[in-house]
Amino acid sequence: MRSARHEDIPDSIDWSVFKSLVPFLVEYRGRVLLALSCLILAKVAMVGLPFVLKHIVDGLDNEKAQMLAAPIMLVVAYGVLRLMSVIFAELRDTLFGRVTERAMRRVGLKVFNHIHRLDLNFHLNRQTGGVSRDMERGVQGISFVMRFMIFNIVPTLIELCFVIGILLVNYGLNFAVIIAGAVISYVAFSVKATKWRTKYIREANRADSRSNTRAIDSLINYETVKYFGNEAYEAKQYDQQLATWEQAKRKNRLSLFTLNGGQALIIACAMTLMMGFAASEVAAGTMTLGDFVLINAFTMQIFMPLNFLGFVYREIRGSLANIEQMFALLAREPEIVDAPDAVSLQLSCGEVNFNNVHFHYNAKRKILKGISFSIKPRQKVAVVGASGSGKSTLVKLLYRFYDVADGSIKVDGQDISQVTQQSLREAIGIVPQDTVLFNDTLRENIRYGRVGATEEEVNRAIELAHLRDFIDSLPDGYQTTVGERGLKLSGGEKQRVAIARTILKNPAVLVFDEATSSLDSYSERQINQAITEVTKDNTSLVIAHRLSTIVDADIILVMKQGEIIEQGNHQSLLEQAGEYASLWNMQHKNQQENV
Repeated sequence: MRSARHEDIPDSIDWSVFKSLVPFLVEYRGRVLLALSCLILAKVAMVGLPFVLKHIVDGLDNEKAQMLAAPIMLVVAYGVLRLMSVIFAELRDTLFGRVTERAMRRVGLKVFNHIHRLDLNFHLNRQTGGVSRDMERGVQGISFVMRFMIFNIVPTLIELCFVIGILLVNYGLNFAVIIAGAVISYVAFSVKATKWRTKYIREANRADSRSNTRAIDSLINYETVKYFGNEAYEAKQYDQQLATWEQAKRKNRLSLFTLNGGQALIIACAMTLMMGFAASEVAAGTMTLGDFVLINAFTMQIFMPLNFLGFVYREIRGSLANIEQMFALLAREPEIVDAPDAVSLQLSCGEVNFNNVHFHYNAKRKILKGISFSIKPRQKVAVVGASGSGKSTLVKLLYRFYDVADGSIKVDGQDISQVTQQSLREAIGIVPQDTVLFNDTLRENIRYGRVGATEEEVNRAIELAHLRDFIDSLPDGYQTTVGERGLKLSGGEKQRVAIARTILKNPAVLVFDEATSSLDSYSERQINQAITEVTKDNTSLVIAHRLSTIVDADIILVMKQGEIIEQGNHQSLLEQAGEYASLWNMQHKNQQENV
């Protein structure tokens, strides 16, 4: 059974994430300052509204003023202020939208590039659905945090201080104390309750990632599901993950009810007290009806954003919980990195040397034990041996997906650990055993070898890979879509696409990692013909399972349990009557029996 991800989010929120957002604000500081100006103007208009409303009510309470219709101008002013507060708020959001969208784009690209830089071990162990979900939620969280932290939390707190000051100066200590006490109680309760319920957000996120991972994993491997008739099993497993998600969301919803209920209680108590004091002052004649309306308006105006502040704080906590996993990806350092003084590989003839190479994935189990051999320019060297002998590990080390434990690998006399990975991999082309194609057209999959190639160069690669007849037989030619992972093509067709792609890359060193091991005899002959034509002018390393495909190799290395036990050309190895001769006779006998 495939295991789900068990990474947990730390209990503490890393607020240092805001530091990473500063460059995006600095880049668009003009827009940010203009948006802040609109914010200030909108707040000024909002604070002015209760005062205008007070004068309107006091004017209407005066019979003479009613007859002269004096409050008309105040009513117009009230409408203008209300309109301006909305317009400035919309301008603020429009101006700042570019900043948040660019931040989302930059952060998303940064994470995408970083994941591609991570080592092979990470990609062998990752689960695509969960990683994809973490990226998606994290990027969206960045947008929410930037927008609401800058334009809601900070401005709301400033407005609260401003209104408390107005009430204290104009209406005495009682009103200011009630507002201040309510704000402190509200914020304290919100912080404590939100911290309590964050664990439920995390549980829901983990359940969401696991269910998404399960779904994508099943869909990617749908052929295997069909082969074994396990649709019902997959549906059951997916439903189990969804049931866990449903339960986590229920806990999340109930905790949200508790939080909202507590906040509503604090607001209701504060507003009741404010209105009670104001009503008693009006009854005693120390306040006008307009003052009562003003205090009521300020109270509502304060608690509406305060209530929203609680929502924003909850969402920011949730968003930070969402982006923690994404930033954990960014914090993960690749195991294979360029040396501080790494330079680009300087190619001359494409000679490859393995010098006393030792390697292990686990210190208790050695994979390679002192491997030494050379591939001269334009020479074809083949490596054969039983499964687990270390053949494919040679390819991973040459590509520097792993570093050697001891010894060195050199290309044209340069230690590959001292050159940049980019320049090293540009110099090597590979036709793997299992060719995986992008869900795009044949043409674009071939062009992937060198995306800037001309149409003429693409056509030449198609000819050399013996793909022309196949492409011409398709209704849409090389505009045919190959399907996810190339599932619409046969094994031989995919291998020829891989060869064409590698030809187009035009590397100095060619690697064939058991490129024909899973093909039928007809496809194998075609692929071998293409390989022979491609390798005649290149340095090439061939990892072979079928010995018939490498009889023309200049040197054949026979590996067993991480060591080279024989080497020579095909004829000399047969004459030695050793391991190679034994493998050859076994395969030859099997071929005769299958005829």
